[in-house]
Amino acid sequence: MRRVVRAVAPEDEIPRHPAGQDVDPLGDPFLRSRFALPARPVTFLRRERLVVRLRHASSTPLVMVNGAAGAGKTLLVADWAADLEQPVAWLTVDETVRRPGMFWAHLIRALHSAGVPMPADIGFPTDARQVDRTLLNRLTAQLSGNSTGVTMVIDEYDKTVPEVSEQLAFVLHHAGPGLRLVLVTRTEPLLPLHRYRASGELAEIRDAELAFTPEEAAELLDLHGLRVSLAVADALVDRTRGWAAGLRLCALAARQSADPERYLKEFEAGHSTVADFLLVEVLQRQPPPTQDLLLRVSVLERFCADLADELTGRRDAAPILAGLHRVNAFVDDLGHSWYRLHPLFREILRVHLRERCPGLEPELHRRAAHWLRGSGTLPEMVSHGAAAGDWEFTARALIDDLAIGQLFTGLCSDDLTRLLADMDPVPATAESDLVQAACDLSRHDVDRGLAHLHHAKEHFAAEAPGPPAAKLSCALLEALAARLSGSPYQAEQAAQAAGELQREVPVQLLEQHPEVPALLLTHVGSTRLWAGRLEEARAALTVVSGDRGGASTALPRQESLVHLALIDYLNGWPDRAQHHVSAAIAESERFSLPERADSGLGGLVMAAVAVERDELDQAQTLLDQTPDYEAPDPVTAAGRSLVTARLLLARGRERAAMAASAEDVPADVACPWAEGYAALAASAAHLAEGRPDAAAEVLRDLGTDQPACAVGVARAHLAAGDRSSALSVLNAMPGAQHIGPALRVRATLLRAQAAHADGDDTATRRLLTEALLTGRRDRLRRPFREAGEWMAPFLEQMPLRELATGWLTSGDAVAGAEPAPVLVERLSERERDVLALLAQMMSTEEIAADLFVSVNTVKTHVKSLYRKLAVSRRIDAVRRARGLGLL
Repeated sequence: MRRVVRAVAPEDEIPRHPAGQDVDPLGDPFLRSRFALPARPVTFLRRERLVVRLRHASSTPLVMVNGAAGAGKTLLVADWAADLEQPVAWLTVDETVRRPGMFWAHLIRALHSAGVPMPADIGFPTDARQVDRTLLNRLTAQLSGNSTGVTMVIDEYDKTVPEVSEQLAFVLHHAGPGLRLVLVTRTEPLLPLHRYRASGELAEIRDAELAFTPEEAAELLDLHGLRVSLAVADALVDRTRGWAAGLRLCALAARQSADPERYLKEFEAGHSTVADFLLVEVLQRQPPPTQDLLLRVSVLERFCADLADELTGRRDAAPILAGLHRVNAFVDDLGHSWYRLHPLFREILRVHLRERCPGLEPELHRRAAHWLRGSGTLPEMVSHGAAAGDWEFTARALIDDLAIGQLFTGLCSDDLTRLLADMDPVPATAESDLVQAACDLSRHDVDRGLAHLHHAKEHFAAEAPGPPAAKLSCALLEALAARLSGSPYQAEQAAQAAGELQREVPVQLLEQHPEVPALLLTHVGSTRLWAGRLEEARAALTVVSGDRGGASTALPRQESLVHLALIDYLNGWPDRAQHHVSAAIAESERFSLPERADSGLGGLVMAAVAVERDELDQAQTLLDQTPDYEAPDPVTAAGRSLVTARLLLARGRERAAMAASAEDVPADVACPWAEGYAALAASAAHLAEGRPDAAAEVLRDLGTDQPACAVGVARAHLAAGDRSSALSVLNAMPGAQHIGPALRVRATLLRAQAAHADGDDTATRRLLTEALLTGRRDRLRRPFREAGEWMAPFLEQMPLRELATGWLTSGDAVAGAEPAPVLVERLSERERDVLALLAQMMSTEEIAADLFVSVNTVKTHVKSLYRKLAVSRRIDAVRRARGLGLL
């Protein structure tokens, strides 16, 4: 039997056919499915936020719902249109209906089906040549004279040819309020959209709004019989970017799984119904060159046309990528000519790449790494170099480009060290040893780091003369190793060598990496601080903190600021210390530095300041909030011991304070101030137990060149009844004219106590007045608590009573209770909103939904709230906020 094949001529060659209302221009019956609103499945989720958007568009002549395949466009519009009071005409375009003749014939038929009166003789055009201005004028006149108006929905409008858009623009413009046009499309229609936007006559819903929220995804899954937590829904939305078809297909597949929740967390996108959909609807619709490009760029997180060309070996990526984005083919435009693939699409393409082109993926990573070295970012280059297994290239690029410092800048250091952690190049090279040394030191493994550093220097010595950038990198790592081990001499040597090497490195390379000198000075400053050379440390750290550079030097600036804060505290300037910590926090928040950026030294200093103000609960909270992980240098470890001991002493736990201050901090060189404060804690413990002789004995060999130690020695002498020796030590105290108020108040109170013991009440009142005036500005209550009860009668008399009231005493005696909480930093409006919802016991997810922000944003606000309120728990935040009158 012979098969009869009917050939269809191009539309402009179709013979005229006297079509009736039920026959299209080809003589075939009109298919009712093209004019019917699509049925909504039982699992359809009405998303009220989008329906409201469409309702608000009732006065706009043009509505456009533009999104990718499977974004939920059609069902959204069908759901909205079903509730409209005015007539709705629906037309679904396909390949048969895409050209002018058939398009207008079907559009007129759709209007007929919606009950819109049409002229009896308008008929249907049989080919493109019959769609002339006369037909369009008659149709437009009829629509404009229709008092009820009609909403014309054209689904899959992206399939029409350009001539249709030109003709439709004419009809829409002249039909007036008689026609509202709704286009459901994957691409931007060729209509004068700019005019409608400028006049406010265009309502748009695009991919970003069509994406499901986590709450909507959870509801959709529930309609499929799947009850999951909001966290699971949030993770699924993150992976699918809220893509409607992807969520529905995942839900259908999860229903067949024994553990649906686990399936939704771990499903393999490359072999799933989602993959089938995307391969058929997106990939296979593209011509072979475009398919090849998509498969190759699937190895990239993001890409531009030049990088895509590098992977394909062609020069046609720019128009292809622009076209793919324009037609919503799951290619997102990131701006500045950079793109990325939808994450699920990318997963599927990578699986398809491995099946279609086995062995090509490493080569693509290698090409990407080489291109990114000169044009991309360091983490991307390292990521692709590692994926390609090309360690020699990756290590050499890090060293030759002087990029080793970025392993320590805090911005991408964790990502880089994770990528490089498994580096095991064979044979080892100088560059690979240097990179491994950097990784070891970033984990504070000094011994392994120094071993790799030694091997690297041996390699470079054999290649003499070594490249200047490599030698400068060696100096930077040596300075870091010195800082970690508390070796100021080695740090100074490394800094001196680095200073000479910088003259050999090309100026342009140094300008590209300002983090290298900033890190060097920070390491040197830290080791000088450890050695007790406070003013020399301040000089180095001030240079870094005063640099107004960008993100690459943010972490050295932050570290320098918290180290300066510690110097201020040691010198008795709590207010300055707090200012430096606040500046460090601002730097961290400005550049979103990781939590471990300063290893908690800033929090420790703030806890020490709180002790000086006798805000002991706040000090304990700050100390508890400071992570007790391995410190990056002995300075932080010593700082923790110091603050812990000071707080325990203030709590009356003298023996525990002595034990805390005596904790050994491993370092190559002893730290004068750390040893001094340990001795002071032991001495204070003996004094509290009524043993002044033992207190003096502890301090016997302690030098008095540090003001804090001098004050401690004088206190021990005075407690032992040796007023003459106490005053001699105070009179000889070095730099007395430059010490801060915390030390000056203590020294003045000791003089007042000596005057009181001598019976000189006039001198006692004068000295107490001086101490009150000095301590009032910074609310320095702790020195007065330590001084004892002997001053209470004086503080009950005017004018001392007036000077002490409100911050030190309640008006009758020295206040024994802690003062009311003080808010140091004001809360932002959004932080106040979050605080109010926290007080209502709402979850993080509920707060995010209520404020229309992401869960991560809420967590950031909560973290900031806890810091500003000096708490670590929700209940404490609410209690403190009520105490401050914020709730």
